[in-house]
Amino acid sequence: MKSEEPIIKIRNLKRHYKTGKVIVKALNGVSFDVREGEFLAIMGPSGSGKTTLLRILGLIDKPTSGQYTIKNLDVVNLPEEEKIFYRLTQLGYVFQDYALVNEMSAIENVYIISLMEDLSKEQSQETAKLALERVGLGDKLDRIPDQLSGGEKQRVAVARAISKTPKILFADEPCANLDTKTSRQMLEIFKMLNEKYGQTIVMVTHEDWHTEFVSRIINLKDGRITSDKKVYK
Repeated sequence: MKSEEPIIKIRNLKRHYKTGKVIVKALNGVSFDVREGEFLAIMGPSGSGKTTLLRILGLIDKPTSGQYTIKNLDVVNLPEEEKIFYRLTQLGYVFQDYALVNEMSAIENVYIISLMEDLSKEQSQETAKLALERVGLGDKLDRIPDQLSGGEKQRVAVARAISKTPKILFADEPCANLDTKTSRQMLEIFKMLNEKYGQTIVMVTHEDWHTEFVSRIINLKDGRITSDKKVYK
């Protein structure tokens, strides 16, 4: 049974950069909650703060000010080593450029995350195999990235992100380098993960048609939320 308590709470989040004498307000007071099992799309024009927000949510960047909690844990202010461990074990992050190691096979690209936690190679391989099977690559475990299509590379990136069954899966423009057909296949995988396995997903996208797969849309402009609506199907 899903908890009614939000899994993510964001309050007055700000991220300001200084460029010379100019202060760039990438995020300028963002507040929202995410409930367990939601599939949330973050949208907006270039420069609206989408990727900045996702990087903060994924604990890759740190806000200038504001509050960010996951399951009531103040993740922003964790000591750096604890933050890295939390990100590694509790969160999944899909980059738009795949971020795969070219010399490693698909299964190695996935299980390397488990090895970093000191799990045995056998345990890590089994976890990676299950994740790759879940995204439809059970027959390409030993292929290196150069032997995979763009869509297959992104599937490996998704498998790596979900292999540890993370509380939340973050995806930054996961279809940016894919054609329309492959993008639809990728979004069907996200939809399956969300509906079949209850995975909470927060995805940055700029394509309007992607919203047919999500349950909620937040629009940003100039670092502020301009709309926040549920998608009824």
